[in-house]
Amino acid sequence: MPEYEKAMRPEDITRFFVERSNAGDAAGVAALYEEDAVLAYPPGELTVGREAIHALWEKVLANRPQFEPEQPLPTLVSGDFALTSTPPKDGSGARAQVVRRQPDGSWLRLLDQPEFVPPFR
Repeated sequence: MPEYEKAMRPEDITRFFVERSNAGDAAGVAALYEEDAVLAYPPGELTVGREAIHALWEKVLANRPQFEPEQPLPTLVSGDFALTSTPPKDGSGARAQVVRRQPDGSWLRLLDQPEFVPPFR
């Protein structure tokens, strides 16, 4: 895997995700995840492991979607773990990720829930 700039703050991951996705770089997106990360996507399914996440993003990015940066909510940090989140620009639901500090001080996603949808009433 090529060398990518590392997220030295948990909030950097969201920015790198948008940059790499908009560039069509599935390997770069996958590099934001730990080897055994769990991504709750597509909706109703789990994608487990960096390799599977890479394959998923290759399919998604083949359609050349464009992502807009979203302002992160305050990050909660406890030791080597952090909870990051962003409210989607369209106001629907929320996004949340658990990230873990790596031995070199960088951060990677461990758990990613990109879509929380409000329950139907």
